[in-house]
Amino acid sequence: VQLQASGGGLVQPGGSLRLSCAASGSIFSISRMGWHRQAPGRQRELVATITRGGLPNYADSVEGRFIISRDNLNDKVFLQMNNVQPEDTAVYYCQADVFVSVPGGGGVYEQDTWGQGTQVTVSS
Repeated sequence: VQLQASGGGLVQPGGSLRLSCAASGSIFSISRMGWHRQAPGRQRELVATITRGGLPNYADSVEGRFIISRDNLNDKVFLQMNNVQPEDTAVYYCQADVFVSVPGGGGVYEQDTWGQGTQVTVSS
C-alpha cells in the first residue's frame, strides 16, 4: 500500500492551498487518515486527522484555518489550507491506518502508512 501526496508549492501569506493524498494497493479499508508536518530543525507534528466517519481533529495552531476532508470511495484525504502563514512552512506528510488485504484470502492486517511528503512554503 502506498500514499501519494500532492498539491504543495509556494504561496503568499494569507493565501490558500489544497493538499491531496491518494492511497493505492491492496486496501481492505482505511480507518483514520491525517496530515502531519515537519519544519526545518523541528520535530514532525500533527496537523489534523479525520475518522472514517468524518470526525476531524485539529492542532491548535491550524484550528479555524485548515479543513481536513476525505473521500472514502476513492481512498483520498485532503487538507484545505486557508490564511496560511510563514510558520506553516514545512514538508507535509499524509498518514493512514490501512487495513491491508493479504492476497489469496490470507486475511487482513493493519498498517501505519505514510506518504512521501509535499513541500509547502509560505513567503512573500
